[in-house]
Amino acid sequence: MRVHLTMKSRNEKTGPMPVSTTESRSCPASCPLREKGCYAKLGPLGLFWGKIDSGAAGMDWDDFTATIAKLPAGTMWLHNQSGDLPGQGDEIDGAALAQLVQANAEKQGFTYTHKPMTPANKAAVKAANAAGFTINLSADNLAEADQLMAEQAGPVVVILDKPEGQRHTMTTPAGHKIETCPVTYGAAKDCKSCGLCAKRDRKVIVGFPAHGVTKKAAAAIARG
Repeated sequence: MRVHLTMKSRNEKTGPMPVSTTESRSCPASCPLREKGCYAKLGPLGLFWGKIDSGAAGMDWDDFTATIAKLPAGTMWLHNQSGDLPGQGDEIDGAALAQLVQANAEKQGFTYTHKPMTPANKAAVKAANAAGFTINLSADNLAEADQLMAEQAGPVVVILDKPEGQRHTMTTPAGHKIETCPVTYGAAKDCKSCGLCAKRDRKVIVGFPAHGVTKKAAAAIARG
């Protein structure tokens, strides 16, 4: 599995922290955004992602985890501005994930996964969260957010069919509270200063309004 690590991101939404990008074969085939609605396939990020896929950029998994292990204690970093957890398609490579979790010791790494919560995947994600590496389970709509909350494998995020730039007060059909990402409506400057998605023990679901050039497709998926 090939990964690139930007030591200081210039993305205004994430803020100046380490951010990784994993090759696209890590993305699950089951993700409805894969063919239509994935922001990461377009623009400069899409071009860069292609370089990682081709081997023109990035490093192998062992070198990547060794680099993460050398980050200063307390460093907040985002795994995957695009890409998913190690393992091809829907499967999580448990051994590779455990290697990353160990490298993250004393750091504040966090990420998101669209991989399905099969028994093996769920066990790997739950173990990673328990060991201090925050993995958010990504839901495509409110009903799926309830399903993922019931898994109790980690915190949950969800796409919202709502306009960006506003705070939306919502609950899921099962009554779980949704907190709109503070960065999307100006309550926080960036991910680094917010840190909400890095909190693996939080009770609220973080909602991300569909945005960017693929927002119509993403919003349609969010509507179910």
